[in-house]
Amino acid sequence: MFTSQGPSLRELTVQALSSTEHGYDLLAPKFDHTPFRTPERILDACAAALRPLGPFTAGLDVCCGTGAGVALLRRMCREQVTGVDFSTGMLAAARTALAPAAGEGARGPALHWVRADARALPFRAGFDVAVSFGAFGHFLPAERPGLFAEVYEALRPGGLFAFPIGAPQSLTSPWYWAMLGFDLTMRARNLLWRPPFVMYYRTFPLAGVRADLERAGFAVELLPLEEFGRRDDGSPRWRMVVARKA
Repeated sequence: MFTSQGPSLRELTVQALSSTEHGYDLLAPKFDHTPFRTPERILDACAAALRPLGPFTAGLDVCCGTGAGVALLRRMCREQVTGVDFSTGMLAAARTALAPAAGEGARGPALHWVRADARALPFRAGFDVAVSFGAFGHFLPAERPGLFAEVYEALRPGGLFAFPIGAPQSLTSPWYWAMLGFDLTMRARNLLWRPPFVMYYRTFPLAGVRADLERAGFAVELLPLEEFGRRDDGSPRWRMVVARKA
């Protein structure tokens, strides 16, 4: 699963026994060499779906990690892009990864990095687009309404909140059982060990997510990401959720 540059089993074990925040501080230097990073194929598909909805002036990457969403936004935002995360380690890795190369000079929008909890964002009506990739498993279902309300307040009127979401796996898929096993392991870990490490794969269903977005005040549109094909019932394997602030 991991490249020779990725974390060792011992490092992953230490991370898993830490808090969510400290665990990502530890993992940050090697995070991009793990399968936990959002694949470029998904990022490219989302960029292609989002670009026609612009142009954008200011963008926000919520739970930016090592900056995959920031890199996407800086190709379509004219003035500034902000990455926000609660892990100082991930922010440091993002800042290093997206710094201009020596002699390159400043190009494109200004980049800003802010350490903050997404459940208490320090922004009000400052952005016309927000994205998030691979972070929603760190929020329990009861926390979703508050999270979406914070993003809503961070957007300007008419602003967009966009993120990919996959269709549920079928019972015959090995991925269904792998994700179920992971979630059950994490639940057992959090019952037996403190501090908790919150990371689940099966707590972000489309129906519940859409309902919570609409309760927060968003108008929701679903854009199929056709690059990933369709299931036997004709539904897309992946969609991009586009929630617009009314």
